[in-house]
Amino acid sequence: MAESRPVFFFDIDNCKKVHDHMSQLIDQYFVKHLELSREDAYKLHMEYYTTYGLAIEGLVRHHKIDPLDYNRQVDDALPLESIIFPDPELRKLLEDMDKTKIKLWLFTNAYVTHGKRVVRLLGVDDLFEGMTFCDYAQETMLCKPHPKMFERAMTEAGVKDPRDCYFVDDSALNCRKAEELGWTTAHLVEEGEPSPSNKPCKYQVQHLNELRDLFPQFFKAS
Repeated sequence: MAESRPVFFFDIDNCKKVHDHMSQLIDQYFVKHLELSREDAYKLHMEYYTTYGLAIEGLVRHHKIDPLDYNRQVDDALPLESIIFPDPELRKLLEDMDKTKIKLWLFTNAYVTHGKRVVRLLGVDDLFEGMTFCDYAQETMLCKPHPKMFERAMTEAGVKDPRDCYFVDDSALNCRKAEELGWTTAHLVEEGEPSPSNKPCKYQVQHLNELRDLFPQFFKAS
């Protein structure tokens, strides 16, 4: 019998400290490999991020860099062990979700090594049934917000109807596309971060715990 559980897709959220470290390493990579000034490196980094959803896609597309080498020098070089620690509150939230009613799935633009490292350090790696990641080893790079990346996530998670897809991400770009594709989407805007002037999707949360109130049907009765 085919499985009919809806899927809740979680972005592997870049908390501010991880994002700041990563931005520095990306800028360094642009400076070193494209021989740019730091100012020009930052501008191009932002341009590629805004256009493609990932700086690396612009690098591969326009400069033919080796994405796995980039991954070694950027994502895998991040000192995550000193930034990310076990999150008991997040673990409790995920444990309280009823796995007979919903499948939990990771959905990230990072490469698999980074994705696995983050959830292991958060102490939640055993609570997800799988991960859809940006495969840097593929000739054609696919990442959010490209519609085909959302299609791939659905295929890998075993869900056919967009109405059975629930999604939380801190990227307005990704949330807007998910909503357009018919996914039920919550944009995570952490406390202290500016809210976008145009809401990208129906729901906005400051904390993942708010998912309990938005989607009570997927949580075990207390």
